[in-house]
Amino acid sequence: MSTNQNNNEEEVDLGSLFVIIGKSFSKFFNFIGNIFKGIFHVIISILLFIKNNIIRIGIAAILGGGIGVLLEVIESDTYSSDLLVQPNFKSATQLYNNINYYNDLVKQKDTLGLATTFKLDKATAASLKKFTIEPVVNENDVINSYNDFILKVDTATVKSYSFEEFKGAFKELDYKIHNINILAEKNDVFKSLGDVIISSVVKNKYFDRIKSLTNENLNRTDSLLRKNLGQIDSLRKVYMQVMLEEAKKQTNGTNIDLGGQKNTTKELALFKTNREINSDLEDILVDKSEKYEVINVISNFQPIGSEVKGVTKNKIFLLSTFGAGFMIMLLLVKKLNVYLNNYNRR
Repeated sequence: MSTNQNNNEEEVDLGSLFVIIGKSFSKFFNFIGNIFKGIFHVIISILLFIKNNIIRIGIAAILGGGIGVLLEVIESDTYSSDLLVQPNFKSATQLYNNINYYNDLVKQKDTLGLATTFKLDKATAASLKKFTIEPVVNENDVINSYNDFILKVDTATVKSYSFEEFKGAFKELDYKIHNINILAEKNDVFKSLGDVIISSVVKNKYFDRIKSLTNENLNRTDSLLRKNLGQIDSLRKVYMQVMLEEAKKQTNGTNIDLGGQKNTTKELALFKTNREINSDLEDILVDKSEKYEVINVISNFQPIGSEVKGVTKNKIFLLSTFGAGFMIMLLLVKKLNVYLNNYNRR
């Protein structure tokens, strides 16, 4: 009797467990179903909204497109050209300030200022429409700058200043290469602009002095390293002669002289020093090539600019989209206002 009662209790417990599990699964699937129903409801609501207001939205888009057509007819074609530069000696700040100044002249429609700065006639100066500058973002610039930072500071500082912190503090001006872009209504005005932009920074006495001192130091170091290479070659020749003499002594007698082994060790050390000096020379040559000028021109302005095209530049598309979006926003605001009025009456 007792055994049957225990079995019945176990069956009841298992049945309750299955009921709980079944309800849990049911609630879970109902929850998933409600999510899909909610998404479906939102999609249908959007489609119904568009269907009920398609005429108003269409009219707004057509009006915006019409204004865009008018602007496209009135305004002249726009041309673009780029100048890639590598500023040295922290001259990027001055370069950015100059480009912003030129752009301010354009915004203020100071044709005389532009003509004087770039030595252009007024008509050509008036065709300039925009000056911009931005860095060419390269992750390697951040990594190389961090490596240089590690070599210059002590171990304790490195441990307290992680790469992520260094990367967060890395500014646009710290990148190696920068792109200067100019927009103009004439396609042949760009060729003479690059020299003026570069010279506006290069003629700065401070940067010119830093450039001269840096190159003088690099030339001195280059000469010293080459002199050291010559001295090492001379020492190697001496060691080779000593080793030959020691070898002759060993062949003529029975005594073994360890001097040859010592000379061999010294010669290997000289080979190592030779490689290190050559590596330093390579670094010096790279520095000399990069820091010979205050600003290195990677790629100059194209003599003939390229016409600015594309959907994102098309005023017809942009104003049509803006008109449709503005109308949708007005309709939504109107619908929200009706909802709020009805809510207050409840």
